[in-house]
Amino acid sequence: MSGFNTRAVHAGQEPDQLTGAVIPPIHLSSTYAQDGVGNLRAGYEYSRSGNPTRDNLQESLAALEGGHRAFSFASGLAAEDVLIRTVVRPGDHIVLGNDAYGGTYRLINGVFGEWNIGHTATDLGDLDGARKVIQAQLPKIVWVETPSNPLLKIVDIAGLADIAHEVGAILVVDNTFATPALQQPLSLGADVVIHSTTKYIGGHSDVVGGALIVKDNTWADRIAYLHNAAGAVSGPFDAYLTSRGIKTLGIRMKQHSENAQKIAEELLSHPAIEEVYYPGLPSHPGHSIATTQMSRFGGMLSVRVKGGQKAALDFVANTKLFTLAESLGGVESLIEYPYSMTHASVAGTVLEVPDNLVRLSVGIEDVEDLLEDLVTALKALG
Repeated sequence: MSGFNTRAVHAGQEPDQLTGAVIPPIHLSSTYAQDGVGNLRAGYEYSRSGNPTRDNLQESLAALEGGHRAFSFASGLAAEDVLIRTVVRPGDHIVLGNDAYGGTYRLINGVFGEWNIGHTATDLGDLDGARKVIQAQLPKIVWVETPSNPLLKIVDIAGLADIAHEVGAILVVDNTFATPALQQPLSLGADVVIHSTTKYIGGHSDVVGGALIVKDNTWADRIAYLHNAAGAVSGPFDAYLTSRGIKTLGIRMKQHSENAQKIAEELLSHPAIEEVYYPGLPSHPGHSIATTQMSRFGGMLSVRVKGGQKAALDFVANTKLFTLAESLGGVESLIEYPYSMTHASVAGTVLEVPDNLVRLSVGIEDVEDLLEDLVTALKALG
């Protein structure tokens, strides 16, 4: 199965062998009968340790990212927590982008900081500057989002992988915004890909989850141990919903990307907009790199509104089709104010976002309707 959409539909989703059901059944059982002590049927004993529905999802995720093995978690942050505890020990260091998701920074700074894990936030899009920081800090992990949340920064994955590997660090790429439908970090040199599967992977705003996909077996067994020992696994119904979403990932990302491109181009010249952040725009500083490592540019964009914080708050309050809400990646369009919502936890740090920034998760509705909604809301600003 070489084609992406073919893998999205079929990998890990073989018809049920017993009944022929085209959609594999959801295995809700918490425990499994044993044919004598230690004689397990198909290797299953307890659903924290292994569950057929979760295994199907993990097989699918590994196939889509071109990875050796995948692990499905109860949330994206649960996946990040296990990865950090797998690789890092007290006294070690993490280098991350200075435009990281607020929850990731809170975990690294607020939780692991108390365990003597150091971190440095820097512009990973500047490879020369990144090399200096990485060579000075000798981190165990170099952690990057590309495109990043919420400023849509682009990082050269292959170039950064070389720099990380020079000092023995692993490169972790958060591929949540792009998804494997648009970008394949492992093929570019990354060691681990991380997802909030809550977002585009699930795609319908009805499930919370996370995933790790590893390039090879270097960290797989240790991750598997903590996956089970710490227990933040995805439940079977959540795994089923995520697998269902994956089947349409390719065609959804195509529509998300087309809509976001059109909106970004229209807002670029709008008199109420100060700046548009979208890697599909030729004016975006990471556009040339994005064209080499992404097949399309995704459904996320951010804008800075003229008139400061008040104008930004009025903008997000005035839309009708764009729902004011956190999260992203569903089929419906969302709008949010990062300064006080998704990125409130980085206020006062080097990761603080502008107070006139608005983030859009562009859905798959008719783009003419979405544009009308945004233009009407901006017109109300006066």
